[in-house]
Amino acid sequence: MAHHKSSKKRIRQDEKKRAQNRYYKKTARTAIKTLREIADKSEAEKFLPSVVSMIDKLAKKNTWHANKAANLKSSLMHHITQM
Repeated sequence: MAHHKSSKKRIRQDEKKRAQNRYYKKTARTAIKTLREIADKSEAEKFLPSVVSMIDKLAKKNTWHANKAANLKSSLMHHITQM
């Protein structure tokens, strides 16, 4: 168990950050799944920018690796063009 005041604070901060990261990652995964389930191409094209924005934010904050974000965006765009 932590004994120092600073280490207790760090534990509190880490728990808070972990909860935020889990929320944003789960929201993005759900949005990606929703986008893949959309059958109408025009509807999917409207929804794509918001999903790409979520992915970019996660990559910018290093929650997801930049290459993972690039691969996801590429595959989603490829999926839409193939509709």
